[in-house]
Amino acid sequence: MSESTLLVITVVEILVLIAGLAFFLIWLGSLLGKIATTLEAGDGLVSQIAADGKAIRPGLEHINRTGRTVAGALPLLYGFAEEIIRKATPNPDRPEVAVPASGRRRSRIHETVGYAPSRH
Repeated sequence: MSESTLLVITVVEILVLIAGLAFFLIWLGSLLGKIATTLEAGDGLVSQIAADGKAIRPGLEHINRTGRTVAGALPLLYGFAEEIIRKATPNPDRPEVAVPASGRRRSRIHETVGYAPSRH
């Protein structure tokens, strides 16, 4: 092969490599553009979720406070229900309300809410 043929082949190979690299860079740029668009949309969603969370947080404190109040009242209500059952029993000779085999329910929350059940 002559020198001029080798020179032409080398130039053609370089042009093919540059064209392939240009095609790859254009394709990669389009993919990165799609990713950027998706991330921008996601950023808006994250901002909206954070704003919604700020609106919900004060409501959760109220719900937790109400839940603590209700949980604190449960031992009182349970004790009152036992007293009602004891007083309304159709068998006055029976000294106690029937107790389950597992024993009488005892809550440790009584002291927390200031309730001391009477012992009969």
